[in-house]
Amino acid sequence: MKPFFEHGGIKVYCEDFLNIEAIEPNSIDLIVTSPPYNVDIDYEGYKDDIPYEKYLEFTEKWLIKAYKLLKHDGRMCLNIPLDKSWGRRSEGFIPVYVDIVHIARRVGFKYFSTIIWNEQNISRRTAWGSWMSAAAPYVIAPVEVIVVLYKERWRKKRKGISDITREEFIEWTNGVWNFPGENRKRVRHPSPFPIELPKRCIKLFSFVGDIVLDPFLGSGTTLIACLQTGRRGIGVEINRKYCELAVKRLAQHGVFVGKKDEFIKPSSQIGNL
Repeated sequence: MKPFFEHGGIKVYCEDFLNIEAIEPNSIDLIVTSPPYNVDIDYEGYKDDIPYEKYLEFTEKWLIKAYKLLKHDGRMCLNIPLDKSWGRRSEGFIPVYVDIVHIARRVGFKYFSTIIWNEQNISRRTAWGSWMSAAAPYVIAPVEVIVVLYKERWRKKRKGISDITREEFIEWTNGVWNFPGENRKRVRHPSPFPIELPKRCIKLFSFVGDIVLDPFLGSGTTLIACLQTGRRGIGVEINRKYCELAVKRLAQHGVFVGKKDEFIKPSSQIGNL
């Protein structure tokens, strides 16, 4: 199918990831994504509050698709919540991270490690359970996780160019990342992640010129990171409004080249898809 937007090494598809056929199997070097969290966020038409069993079924389906698209030495960085409340809080929290990792391994992914992302948003906390009492206190970690998975082999088969600095490598290989989340009002998307997240994943786990895929593109942050780091990027987003937002943000982070439909002048390191 024809991309919603294409320029240089950047492509955006306005399509359901489960149905897309335009991406060749065994063609993706790295997947960086944050799927819907199923916490009743308004995604302009997407129902983000389905029963948890249905959410896990959906998770398995898209993970199967992602597994097929990755190269044999392909990797995935999956940003998901550590846990979430479900129904009455007195019934406890659901270990979303545990369930999704279990599904990913069942699908065929191999587990490598987990990065703890400290969003530094503890000031937003409002739920305490039984205040100053042992009756039923809540223990809530103000963090998310980035699960690092791979398809068949961890070591990359080919030699490539790495653009990560010594300082970045030392800092980012520490499994606790400290940087703030993104302002949803500024981005105009209900659940954006900051550019720092995909940028770190891309520079740490892929070579310059590799193909990076985000199956749930949202506001386009992963592709902006691709543009900034000289990677080829493919984004899939089911909502047309968010596709338009992603292209607009790509234009804001790139260089206008004159023509109305040519928004971006990609890095010279980006090849043609």
